[in-house]
Amino acid sequence: MDKAEFDSFADEYRALHARNIAASGENPEFFAEYKIRDIAGHLERVGAHARQLLDFGAGVGNSVPWVRKHMPDASLTCVDVSEKSLQVASDRFPGLANYVPFDGERLPFTDDSFDLAFAMCVFHHIPFSEHVRLLQELARTLRHDGALVIYEHNPLNPLTVKAVNDCEFDVNAKLITARQLRQTCLDAGFRRVEIRYRIFFPHALAALRRFEKYLIGVPFGAQYAIYAYRQ
Repeated sequence: MDKAEFDSFADEYRALHARNIAASGENPEFFAEYKIRDIAGHLERVGAHARQLLDFGAGVGNSVPWVRKHMPDASLTCVDVSEKSLQVASDRFPGLANYVPFDGERLPFTDDSFDLAFAMCVFHHIPFSEHVRLLQELARTLRHDGALVIYEHNPLNPLTVKAVNDCEFDVNAKLITARQLRQTCLDAGFRRVEIRYRIFFPHALAALRRFEKYLIGVPFGAQYAIYAYRQ
């Protein structure tokens, strides 16, 4: 999906997203929050302090309030090729992040600017041929002890595949396996890359989600996370 396509969906993104995930029994806020909560929990477990965060492909800002909730001391920069989406994000959450347009080529930040960058279900919208270059750009903006976290839809999960196939703004999307994306991160120069599978149970079975921490190596979750480290 290019800038024009993202712009065209900016105003109706949440409604379209909600409709396409209805089978899960959850709303878009659930999926936006769990990712940020995961990252905050990881940072706490390893004793890391991420003060400067980059939301790559931030869209209409769905992650913004959850960063403020779970990482209140962090400074957040949202970047996207869709200026219209960033305007929607700024209108929704004024003053809670820095909203910066991106030309799709070079991120407008100096080297070593961020402690952590994340991309929430962004890379399946980007042609595979561009992945290594963009991952190298993200690595450039990270500090040497920084990390990149990428969440993506899992093409090994049939319900996920159906939801993506039925979604208007995913019409040109190409799902990526976790192993493929892990290798691409290594090709881009990241030294260590981990895979964690996520979301195994729908809302009706939410009581079982406390066991998901034991399933992160099972490749059938609805989504997965890639944790990529510069060193």
